[in-house]
Amino acid sequence: MPIPDLPTPTGGETYDVNQKPPPFGHPLKYYFALDDDYINLNHGSYGTLPLPLVFATARMGYEIERNPDKYHRLVLRPGLLEKARESLAKFLEVETDEVVLVPNATHALNTVLRNFEWREGDVLIGATTTYDAVSNTIRYLADRSEQPRPEAVTIAYNFPLTHAQIVNIFRATLREIKQQHSGTSFTDVPPLSPGYVAPAHPADPPRGNKIVAVIDSIVANPGVFMPWKEMVRICREEGVWTVIDAAHSIGQEPDINLTESKPDFWLSNRHKWLYAKRGCAVLYVPRRNQYIIKSSIPTSHNYLPPTDPEAKVKGTDFAKQHEWTGTADTVPFVTIPDALAFRHWLGGEKVINDYCHKLALEGGKRLAEVMGTQVMDETGELTLNMVSMRVLRLSSRGYELSDRRSKSDSSTDIAYRAQSNVALPLPAEKTPGEVYTREQLHKINLHLRHKLLNEWNAYAAHYFHAGRWWCRCSAQVFNEISDFEYLGKAFDAICKEVEETILSESSDGRSKRD
Repeated sequence: MPIPDLPTPTGGETYDVNQKPPPFGHPLKYYFALDDDYINLNHGSYGTLPLPLVFATARMGYEIERNPDKYHRLVLRPGLLEKARESLAKFLEVETDEVVLVPNATHALNTVLRNFEWREGDVLIGATTTYDAVSNTIRYLADRSEQPRPEAVTIAYNFPLTHAQIVNIFRATLREIKQQHSGTSFTDVPPLSPGYVAPAHPADPPRGNKIVAVIDSIVANPGVFMPWKEMVRICREEGVWTVIDAAHSIGQEPDINLTESKPDFWLSNRHKWLYAKRGCAVLYVPRRNQYIIKSSIPTSHNYLPPTDPEAKVKGTDFAKQHEWTGTADTVPFVTIPDALAFRHWLGGEKVINDYCHKLALEGGKRLAEVMGTQVMDETGELTLNMVSMRVLRLSSRGYELSDRRSKSDSSTDIAYRAQSNVALPLPAEKTPGEVYTREQLHKINLHLRHKLLNEWNAYAAHYFHAGRWWCRCSAQVFNEISDFEYLGKAFDAICKEVEETILSESSDGRSKRD
């Protein structure tokens, strides 16, 4: 029985490129599959697929199933994959064969870190704000029983901080590491660093020890835009390899231009902010560093051993290796051009980011007003589409403001971008355990999650950082100020419940009033 044609797209599943889109805000929800009454201020976690992309991905899946062999053997490679990589390369201003597609940012990061040939004395740097899976990857590489393995070093960032403060902490840590390892010869440096010596052959082992720094471009929690380009420059001067975890960048951070910024490795999720289907990420490795990536993960049919004579010409054949790492759903990859086309119809990157940036600033301030708290970024100079707020102890509830700084303090020039971090109306603690036990923190997190989703039908990320509870709101083209106001009412009510239940319990689980 022949497979019937896919139905013609209707309503928000399609759009006329010759007509202007509706105004940004709630009218644009017509083009997204969100429930009508769901308030989504957490686009930054999983992305939100527009209806035209829902239809495009379904159509592509349908076409694949009509003739799987033809698709996988003739259509996918190099045709559709090449087209997708070309669109990404143009977006990032790099060469097509310097970018490959992988399922997610964590996969991309593991591809890089597990391809380094580690030696005893090597140093691998993360941060207290590094994404958990990435931090655990660093920890795992340092914990392995077999030798050699790197030493893991963690930089402490306690926000709010200015870009200048972040840079100073980072530079000081690099120099401190070198001082603490004064007997170690850190001569395995990136090709653009002073003192680099190219290996005579791809199979040659690295010379001396190395320092590798994993740097966030935008921290997940809090939603902080890091001065990663300046940090890359410092690393280049210091002979330190850079791996930029830019999971939140593409589609949110303007003017990335990797050819100009020159990171050693860079990776970003496409499904978070660029409207691609989950899961879809890009890994950028400039030609100068592709000799490091000897194998895709998992190792593919196109693995090229460094001892193979072809390696002298093709190197590691980086792009070819990543074309096929086993049977997988490639629909998120090959529909990337559809996502970019929809964004172009909406007005393009600048129009989208200008709206989301403005909404993040104004929405964050309004959310703080509703809850009686405060935004983390008071100046708004460095906010993109996620807004952050500082935790307050409200005097009306018997608390007092924790760690308030004057507007003249330079720390108000805080590094935030497209997400807003906003203080929740819960107590802040100056020392660990002063207010919250680990069990209470866990209970509060679950309580917030269940109440927001099941009773209020809304969501924004919430987390505990530096002794305070925060929420992180992601502004998107379908959001309006009223969404922030509704979320504020939800958080305010739920936090009152937390105080009256979880925080009123003694260590044995009984109410302190008993």
